[in-house]
Amino acid sequence: MMTARPLAETLPPLRGRLQADAPLGPQTWFRVGGPAEALVRPADVEDLCAFLRALAPELPVIPIGAASNLIVRDGGVPGVVVKLARDFGDIVVQADGIVAGAAALDTTVAEQAAAAGLTGLEWLWGIPGSLGGAVAMNAGAYAGDISQVLDWAEIVTRSGELVRCEAPALGFAYRHAALPPGGMVVRARLRAQPGDPVAIAARIAEIRAARGTTQPVHARTGGSTFRNPPDMKAWELIEAAGCRGLMRGAAQVSELHCNFLINTGGATAADIEGLGEEVRRRVRAASGVELEWEIRRIGVPGSVLPQGEGET
Repeated sequence: MMTARPLAETLPPLRGRLQADAPLGPQTWFRVGGPAEALVRPADVEDLCAFLRALAPELPVIPIGAASNLIVRDGGVPGVVVKLARDFGDIVVQADGIVAGAAALDTTVAEQAAAAGLTGLEWLWGIPGSLGGAVAMNAGAYAGDISQVLDWAEIVTRSGELVRCEAPALGFAYRHAALPPGGMVVRARLRAQPGDPVAIAARIAEIRAARGTTQPVHARTGGSTFRNPPDMKAWELIEAAGCRGLMRGAAQVSELHCNFLINTGGATAADIEGLGEEVRRRVRAASGVELEWEIRRIGVPGSVLPQGEGET
């Protein structure tokens, strides 16, 4: 009796790295989740384009970056997971902006701009994760977001085409960008202006201090869990629903900032996602407001989740 070949053995050639049944949990900030059926780390943009062009169109492809705002479910991720790593992390400083690869950390982009005496990107220091993910979700903090500073983004489509999209074409909205279907951001240009280096450094120091005192930055967390509803703060709704400190297994709603979920040690992805769904249920019951996940959730549950706890 013949058995199906493992997916990794059927994939197109790659100059980068290919790993079958690759553990993803250790790569996420929550440190939970199952393996990728196949994890691909392309060598460069050309490698990524060639791989996707040759890949069977019916195969699911899921990109991940720094995995800071991500839950990988316990059953793992079927298909191909693409991780853009160091080779996509170059940062080029220009007179009036920054051109950076998708894997460049947001904090590093902010620091490079500051070192060059460029202002307008200090708020990026408050965003955990990498630039590709920040563009894909129009990340923002401290009165700034990507839509305010993006000139263009280079995106590799699912068919392996490299396209450059000007900012207006991306249809930015609150925590949303309309990327081409299956598209992956590989590079972007952010506008900035010459400024006073002392003032720029002071603003970054202010943001660093604010994060350290108001967010559980040293915990296993995934950043802001839920989007803010219009004219509301998610954390205030969660607080009012009595969820601060709420636990499920080893997952906890942060005592410090209740729009953060924490793996206190030994939590499963199901614990974390299930806790988030319980928070949503309690907020809905208390206020009638339906919180929307900001954290991205991928993969297959390791056990059956209560109805309604699927991917959004």
